[in-house]
Amino acid sequence: MITIPIYDMIMLPGVSFYFRREVYDKWNEETAQIGEKVLFLLLKEEKRQEEICAEDFFRLGFSAEIVGIDGDGVVQVRILNRVSIDEISGEGEQFTATASVLPDVEDLSREEANRRFVRIREEYLRFIQGFPWGVWVKNTVQNWKTMNEMMCATAGYTNMDWEEKYAVMAEDSLEKRTSLMEKAICEFMAGTRVSAEAQAAQKESHDQVYRETAIKKQIEYLQRELDEMHPENISDVRRFEKAIAESGMNETARQEAEKVLNRMKQEGKDGHEYGMLYDYLDFVTGLSWKKEKAGEPDLEKAEKVLDEDHYGMKKVKERMIQQMAVMALNKKQSGSILLFVGAPGTGKTSIGRSIAKALGRPYVRISLGGIRDEAEIRGHRRTYVGAMPGRIMEGIRRSGASNPVVVLDEVDKLVKEFSGDPASALLEVLDPEQNGTFTDHYMNVPYDLSDVLFLCTANTTDTIPEPLLNRMEEISFQGYTASEKFQIARKHLIPEIMEEMGLKPKNLKITDKALRKIIEEYTMESGVRSLKKQIAAVCRMAAVKLVKKEQKSLTVSEKKLEEYLGSAQTLHDKKLERAIPGIMTGLAWTSAGGDILFIESSLTEGEEELVITGQLGDVMKESVQIAVSVVKALYPREAEKLQGHKLHIHVPAGAVPKDGPSAGVTIVTALASLLTGKAVNTEYAMTGEISLRGRILPIGGLPEKLMAAQRAGIKKVFIPQENRRDLKEIPKEVIDKLEIVAVSQVEELMELVFA
Repeated sequence: MITIPIYDMIMLPGVSFYFRREVYDKWNEETAQIGEKVLFLLLKEEKRQEEICAEDFFRLGFSAEIVGIDGDGVVQVRILNRVSIDEISGEGEQFTATASVLPDVEDLSREEANRRFVRIREEYLRFIQGFPWGVWVKNTVQNWKTMNEMMCATAGYTNMDWEEKYAVMAEDSLEKRTSLMEKAICEFMAGTRVSAEAQAAQKESHDQVYRETAIKKQIEYLQRELDEMHPENISDVRRFEKAIAESGMNETARQEAEKVLNRMKQEGKDGHEYGMLYDYLDFVTGLSWKKEKAGEPDLEKAEKVLDEDHYGMKKVKERMIQQMAVMALNKKQSGSILLFVGAPGTGKTSIGRSIAKALGRPYVRISLGGIRDEAEIRGHRRTYVGAMPGRIMEGIRRSGASNPVVVLDEVDKLVKEFSGDPASALLEVLDPEQNGTFTDHYMNVPYDLSDVLFLCTANTTDTIPEPLLNRMEEISFQGYTASEKFQIARKHLIPEIMEEMGLKPKNLKITDKALRKIIEEYTMESGVRSLKKQIAAVCRMAAVKLVKKEQKSLTVSEKKLEEYLGSAQTLHDKKLERAIPGIMTGLAWTSAGGDILFIESSLTEGEEELVITGQLGDVMKESVQIAVSVVKALYPREAEKLQGHKLHIHVPAGAVPKDGPSAGVTIVTALASLLTGKAVNTEYAMTGEISLRGRILPIGGLPEKLMAAQRAGIKKVFIPQENRRDLKEIPKEVIDKLEIVAVSQVEELMELVFA
């Protein structure tokens, strides 16, 4: 008997099957003939033809008869019986087998079997009505005559595995086999129905999403059309989409902006976070993300601008021209972080505006005075309503460019508290190694600050932390001499103030003598801020007279100055009128410039004691104690007077705190004068710190101190030997009016003072 192996399909008696002739020829050498008997052998597992052997078959098979062969080579067979395989031989492509019919256990009547079949078929017909393909299979279902036909037709669509299919075919009991077939068909219908319902629900959900997406796209398209027709009414979302696309953001920033924009779309205008999201997008899209092309600075133009806007300041201007030249050579937008240090009113902030003008860049001024929260620098995190960007990024946005000139004003007045250290936060801003990826907490994305030219200002470097100071190049702004103030007032202050107040040159004239009197008797600072206020006061008084039409033009002379500004105040200390033992004139530096101070000393009877008054700081108190020790060593015989006496050292103006390492030699000289009874010439003044060995140490602020000495009428000034190199920075008009003597030891100083 011809044999054909099969796998994973159900065959039952009375059911017809169709297969192509190639399947027959694959396993048999003879040609298929109608009426020929075929034996189907059931494989235990699927294998390639050449690998199959006799042990790979179950001992159950099916006998069949070829009942038809059409012109297309399709062979029809009809299953006759289940058979028990007695013997199998062969391997690969050819097998022979002997088999005997395996009878069924007739425990189910024909009527009962037919009743159960009809019930299942009716249920199946109702089942297929719920599917589009039901109309195509309805006739096939109606033509089924037995449960075996139904089982064989649906077996390929069920979830039955090969073992379950074999169990149905191997069952001898008709009643149990029918129950297994009913169960498999019912499970198939139930599973298909559930799957269809799930697919329908999923399809409905998808259709809803597709519909919403389509509607949104339609709305976006129509909104885009309306925006093009009426640009003034463009929607927020569309405006931000356009701004993000055109901004030139880096990839990280663009992804963050798009994420926030999607949240904004979902929130809608009535959402409670809409305003916060709007503010964020408005800020980041308002920044200039595109790198500006590095242009070559015009040095001649820059020199002209700086000279027009500022009088004097030769050293500062030269340094800025050097900076621009370096920028032109290396094609970089910025360079060193410059720190302008000097007294108020010396032009530290205003020169920043001139530098920006000379470079052709936007100018931004950021005041840091009193900042105590580092969030003011790095920004606030967007975790609460009212979060804002830091002052740095806000200034960059305000400038509208990625390479502005930013003046960080008053970096010496940052405050360190429990809420953070703003000075440390500035390190990332000013460090060229870090600011290329500066991340503001509010933005939460990096921004390149490397093209920004940062200029910092301070009155003193004493309060600036060392790590921050190391990242900056210090440029000193000296105080102005009287003649420089005069030129500044004539060329800049008076024209600017008159223009602001609407006065014309023909309406008001301030004589040279009046202007010099204002400078000498009504102001005392190193800068010109107070001078500007006094000139403004004169202009306001003149404006009143002009508006009242009392006069058509005014000339403010030296004699009339008191009418406009009141009586002149004695703002500056002058040299002593007469020499008194125990008193010495010293020079001091303050945040407002240089000034003179007097060291007074006296001895009174009483218990030996050292009394220090005048609100001195710790440094000056130490200087007093060192000075006492040095004087005792220099004048041991005279120092015997200290026994049984109270030594009192006083610095006048006790309400003003005083400290700093520059009064040592003045205290030594005052004590030496007291003990020796020799008065010091009132036209002498000195500055310098003292060591216990009598060495005179260098000091700072020499230009301001010498200007103060010259202003007070001093003729001779003693300075530390190591400060001689600073004399080249002193204005010539000050040097010409003073005799400056450099000394290195206290003994040398005493010989010169008491000669």
